[in-house]
Amino acid sequence: MSTETTNTSTPDNTSSPKQTSTLKTAKDILGAKSTSAPATSKSTKVEVAAAEKKTSGISQDVVDEMSDEINNMLSFAVYNGLTVNTEVNSLIQNSNVDDLINAHNLLCKNVAPATPKSIVYTKILYEKGAKKTIFNRLPLLRNLMLLSLLFLIAFIAIGQTSFVNNASLKNGIMNSSGTTLVLNLSYLAAVAGLGVLFYLLKEVSTSLKNGTLVPEDSIAYMSQILLGIMAGLIMSEILAPYIIDPESKVSMFNKSVLALIGGFSSDAIFSILQGIINKIKGIFISTAPQ
Repeated sequence: MSTETTNTSTPDNTSSPKQTSTLKTAKDILGAKSTSAPATSKSTKVEVAAAEKKTSGISQDVVDEMSDEINNMLSFAVYNGLTVNTEVNSLIQNSNVDDLINAHNLLCKNVAPATPKSIVYTKILYEKGAKKTIFNRLPLLRNLMLLSLLFLIAFIAIGQTSFVNNASLKNGIMNSSGTTLVLNLSYLAAVAGLGVLFYLLKEVSTSLKNGTLVPEDSIAYMSQILLGIMAGLIMSEILAPYIIDPESKVSMFNKSVLALIGGFSSDAIFSILQGIINKIKGIFISTAPQ
């Protein structure tokens, strides 16, 4: 009987280490989870702090863009023989954001009237047009030249018709109609177009030499052509009776000159009309008491 009791007790003794190991393993797992939780929360806090640090202040993209603009302005100044402030060298060597801003400001003064934007645009135009013909290197200049030829052909062709003469121009808009009116206005519009393109071609050549050409000029010049044509018609048809002595004979040359002046000086005419409007507004609108 005693032998059987001993045999039955042996399995119970062997199973206790397994239970103990199982309990230890569970405790180890729970302990690992409890220790990993603070580590995860710490890493999350570090990532959030890094993200906040990255979004605050000046971003690295802006700093890189500023460095590229400084290099472009230095290259432009050296290539065109412009004087560069020697303080720029020490400011660039430090590579500090404040020093880069100061160097950028100094170079902007050195390359004026050119700007970093115009310098980059001019550089891109030269790089793209290196392998092109002279006529296709600058699309803006090409388009202005084509418009100049178009207005010149219209000026010659319309001027040769029998509908455009001294008498028809003397009658003006109020005393003309039909084909005569259309051809006379077309003639004056062609002259005004020649005047505004004469101004714009000179402006573009000057901008290319100074490096002040920007992409927005393409749109601005198109609108200025329309303003020039309108200014030429205003000068030659609406303001002509107040400019030219009505007792004298109004010749084609006089109205052509007024249209040419109107197209060339469209900005001046706009400023004059704007000044008149401001004075009229000042009569009826009183300034608020302070």
